Amino acid sequence: MKRIRLNSRVKQAFQGRSRGLALIEVLIAIALVGVITIAFLSALSTASTVLIIADERATAESLARSQMEDSKNQAGLVGSGDLTIPTQYKQAGYSATREAGSLRTGLQKITIRVERHGEELVTLVGYKLVL
Repeated sequence: MKRIRLNSRVKQAFQGRSRGLALIEVLIAIALVGVITIAFLSALSTASTVLIIADERATAESLARSQMEDSKNQAGLVGSGDLTIPTQYKQAGYSATREAGSLRTGLQKITIRVERHGEELVTLVGYKLVL
């Protein structure tokens, strides 16, 4: 069996004659762990904020698409105004407006804007054939 040679510091540590860690080494280690922890928590906070914004926009887009379908199914849309939206959206602070106007004979442009607490999240434009 082959014997492994250890350098003098490692040998001293195994024999119990090591002087231990210096205060400066401990402080550097604690600072390093602190910096890593702060970076991790900052990234976690940013990810959480991004997820909240993405959820708001997805909800607004879903509301806009459903309002667009309702608008396309209605006959004779002209002008603009607020739309009636489901209660759960109102309670969450969402509002929707519609603008409808004729472009030329048989074609109508419909624009749906969805806002939350006064901030516009989604604008959806669609066209409808009017016979």
